[in-house]
Amino acid sequence: MTRPGFRIPALVAGLALLLLSAAACGPASSATPSTTASESVTPSMDSQSPAATSSAASESASPSDEQGPFACNLPINGVGSTKRAQITDVRVGEHDAYDRITFEFATGIPEFSIEEAEPPFTQDASGLPLEVDGTYFWKIVLHGGTKVSPDGGITYDGPTEFTPGYAKLVHLVEGGDFEAVSTWYVGMSGTSCIRVATLNDPARLVIDIEH
Repeated sequence: MTRPGFRIPALVAGLALLLLSAAACGPASSATPSTTASESVTPSMDSQSPAATSSAASESASPSDEQGPFACNLPINGVGSTKRAQITDVRVGEHDAYDRITFEFATGIPEFSIEEAEPPFTQDASGLPLEVDGTYFWKIVLHGGTKVSPDGGITYDGPTEFTPGYAKLVHLVEGGDFEAVSTWYVGMSGTSCIRVATLNDPARLVIDIEH
C-alpha cells in the first residue's frame, strides 16, 4: 500500500537526473590537465629559441674552417678596408689539417702582402739580424697595420714571438713595426700551401698553413 503524499515515480526521476548530472561533470574535469600540459609545451619551446639564436651568432663570429681552398702560389696581396688598422691581438692555433695565424684589429683590415722569404732576415728599421726557425719561410707585411697608435700609445702589448712547434708552424716573429707598417716572419717545417681570409666583428686577418 502506498502512503499518501509519497510518489515513487517522482523519486526515481530525481535519482536519474542526479546520476546524469554526475556523468556529465566527469569528462569536463578530466580534460583540464590535458589543456594545461599542452599550454606548458609552448613556453618551453619558446625559451629555447634565444639560446639557439645566440649559439648561431657566436659560431658565425668565430673563424670558420670553411674559408675556401688552399693556394700554393705566392705572393698574395690584399687591398684592405682601412688605411690604418690598430693591432689588438695576435694568436696562433693548431687544427687537424692546418695551423692558423690570426691578426685582430680595432677597426678594419689593413692592406697586406704575403710572400716567400729566405734568410738572412733583419729587423725593421734597425737592420739587426733576426733569427727565424724553420726550413721554409713567409714574410707578412701589414701596410697600415700597427700596434703603435698615432699618439704613441700601444694597442697590443702581447707576445711578438711564438714558437708553438706545430705540425707546420714552427716560428712566428715580428720583424718590426715602423711608420705604421709591421712585418712578421713565418718559419715552417717545410713547404706548404696557404689560405687567407678576412673576417669581421671583430676585424681579423686569418692565415691558414696547410699540413
